[in-house]
Amino acid sequence: MKKIKVTQVKSKIGRLKNQKRTLEALGLRRMNQTVEHEATPTILGMVNTVKHLVSFEETK
Repeated sequence: MKKIKVTQVKSKIGRLKNQKRTLEALGLRRMNQTVEHEATPTILGMVNTVKHLVSFEETK
């Protein structure tokens, strides 16, 4: 299965509670932190929720 690398590029300060919780669920706690996940529909939906706060790229 494909993997996806997600990096937090903007702060979560002043964001909605559900966006903060989504970042925490993805494992992003700090700015410029990168995590790698399987590209499942659940993870892709979470990334879509916070797409303005993160950058992402697909890897093999």
